Amino acid sequence: MAQQWQRGEYSISTDSKRLNLIVVHNFLANLYLAAGLPLEVLQRSIDNSLVFRLYKGKEQILFARVITDYSTFAYLSNVFVLVGLCKKLVQN
Repeated sequence: MAQQWQRGEYSISTDSKRLNLIVVHNFLANLYLAAGLPLEVLQRSIDNSLVFRLYKGKEQILFARVITDYSTFAYLSNVFVLVGLCKKLVQN
């Protein structure tokens, strides 16, 4: 179930409908560990994870993917911030 939190002009969302996949792919595919990552593989990894995004208005500025069994295990992966606002994600 998708969730959303609002704080002023910022919102944190787990709603996959709001995801800007191209922004995420462009960032990750240029990293050493994810060089050449196919868009389809990224989409599949997102579909099978809990994904958080931080937005300023409609602009996506943070992405964080959590690999989890939703009960006892969670591994934080693929975190990036397009601006220095990562505290907004962990304040909730």
